Amino acid sequence: MGTLDDLVGVLEGHRLAVLTGAGVSTDSGIPDYRGPDSPRRTPMTFQQFVGDERFRRHYWARNQVGWRHVATRRPNAGHRALATLERRGLVAGVITQNVDLLHETAGSQRVIDLHGRYDEVRCLRCGARYSRDEVADRLDELNPGFVERVGEVGDVEIAPDADAVVERTADFVIAACWALDPDGLPGPCGGILKPDIVYFGETVPPARVAAAYALVDEADALLVAGSSLAVQSGLRFVRHAAAAGTPIAIVNRGATRGDRYAKVTMHAGTSEVLAALVWLLPSR
Repeated sequence: MGTLDDLVGVLEGHRLAVLTGAGVSTDSGIPDYRGPDSPRRTPMTFQQFVGDERFRRHYWARNQVGWRHVATRRPNAGHRALATLERRGLVAGVITQNVDLLHETAGSQRVIDLHGRYDEVRCLRCGARYSRDEVADRLDELNPGFVERVGEVGDVEIAPDADAVVERTADFVIAACWALDPDGLPGPCGGILKPDIVYFGETVPPARVAAAYALVDEADALLVAGSSLAVQSGLRFVRHAAAAGTPIAIVNRGATRGDRYAKVTMHAGTSEVLAALVWLLPSR
């Protein structure tokens, strides 16, 4: 297992592309899916969401509570460290698997939100886009007192994608797209609204993937922080860097699927390690 000195030895003198996962945001109060202490979760798939209104109702009921929690979270020392390293010319940019926008809030300028962002919603029929605030207001109108009732019974568990587990969702009323009908028919579109987040079983937009590959190619080294690399959407960038001979370093609480490609792996929290790099890596 690598030490901080080993990590600096691999990264020093390089301009970094950084790939982050849920572990970067745990110190901001957003739990991860696969950390050592995380409860077992079964995320909703894209097919379930679009194919069954019961799943959509359950998702929107949970999300109506969970997104408010994510919106109150603040960047931690790890997010701030990456923004500082970018300003100093040491980080070329961040590819994040998170949807919480904490990198942007911390001041990072070049961020590729690989899996989307929690604060935007789009219609799957007409493509209309809404802010999550707008949809929250509409859902509050359709379900008066719901959020307050859930808070009273205490059956909420926040999850990394601005979701939450709520037992009482059977009577929740979901909102349909209220933009003008794209076919010119009278009345609203009525299409399915979906958070602009890549679900399990859904593909990342090709342009976003291409931008992430370009960032990895531009950098001299790849640093993975807080990701188990359990899904292909993140692991492919590690494999791409390895095939190009780019040095790879991984900081995560526990083993990852990319460890065999890395020159150094540290089983540690990302906040303290990234903050230490601000002091240990000399400016270019």
